[in-house]
Amino acid sequence: MIADFIITFRETLEAALIVGIVLSYLKKTQLTKYNNMVYMGIATGVIASIIGAILFNLLAGGFTGIAEQIFEGVVMLFGAFLLTTAIIWMMKQRHLSENIERKIATSLNTAQKSGLFFIVFVSVLREGIETVIFLRASSFVSGGNSLLLASLGLIGAVLLGYLLFVTTVKIRLKLFFKITSILLILFAAGLVAHGVHELQEAQILPIYIEHVWDINPAVNADGSFPLFHEKGLIGEFMKGLFGYNGNPSLIEVLSYLAYIILVTFLWQNINLTYVKVRR
Repeated sequence: MIADFIITFRETLEAALIVGIVLSYLKKTQLTKYNNMVYMGIATGVIASIIGAILFNLLAGGFTGIAEQIFEGVVMLFGAFLLTTAIIWMMKQRHLSENIERKIATSLNTAQKSGLFFIVFVSVLREGIETVIFLRASSFVSGGNSLLLASLGLIGAVLLGYLLFVTTVKIRLKLFFKITSILLILFAAGLVAHGVHELQEAQILPIYIEHVWDINPAVNADGSFPLFHEKGLIGEFMKGLFGYNGNPSLIEVLSYLAYIILVTFLWQNINLTYVKVRR
């Protein structure tokens, strides 16, 4: 369930950073009279996210049988896609603060005060909807979500965002996002593999080799599960965080590896582009 904490912490922190940049800019330019627009954007973004979560969960509970397997598979693959775009977007944000401040200045200079509201609203809503989809996809893999860890991730990110922009606390955000990006890439790879598994169960995708390896049937003499069994100590942890499977099909393994290779290539390409631009 640690994935729930990482997802909510990361997504909430991204929204908190943007809100913090906006409020800091307004304070720096002595335009704090527009703070109410920011607070309205936060409130409406949160409300819209909650409504979206309710509607999405109502939709998710309306499928059974093959339709449910197809839905779960599609949600996992779509969640992996969204997670990938979020990771790549953050990789490219070398000058996040400058970009946000430029958007704010444009909105205020053209007397479009509503633009300030929508910058915050869209940022909060985007992270909120992404979090809903990621958590739902995660629940399909691990069998459920941890409300406690998800809540702790949200609260922790809000507190960290507050400390970053209201106090003198300095955090190496570049290192933080690099570490969490690696964890989320592995998590997204697990979503891809499990999404493929669900579509194979629904007979949408072929199987070819059903089990490349299979350690799930093994049980210790005392009735406990081996460490790497899906219900074992290590296996259960790895399943929830990295999408581990104790008996994957050939296509599941290949899709997992292909995703890792693709995102690693994109990451290196983005870094090389950044180095060339700096030169």
